[in-house]
Amino acid sequence: MSAGVVVILVLAVGTYALRLVGPVLHGRVAIPERVTELASAGAVVLLVALAGTGALTEGGGFAGAARVGGVAAGVLLAWFRAPFVMVVLGAVGVTALLRATGVA
Repeated sequence: MSAGVVVILVLAVGTYALRLVGPVLHGRVAIPERVTELASAGAVVLLVALAGTGALTEGGGFAGAARVGGVAAGVLLAWFRAPFVMVVLGAVGVTALLRATGVA
């Protein structure tokens, strides 16, 4: 058995063990309300950081001012609760317009 197969099996057993912990410990462990709130806020912060990094960087560097403008337009449209298609098309349109006018 190769080392890769062993690693996969160990990770699979660990994954199933972690999944089993929830049903087994349900009702036995009380999680404080503050920890629940922090976990929820942490998930939101991680998602925003991931989206920001993906939207504003490319190839390990800054993606350019045009993309920042497009992301800002998309955030603004989302803020005003525009339909998702309009948010995406608005962000793409602003980015394309800025690039067409020479803004990198």
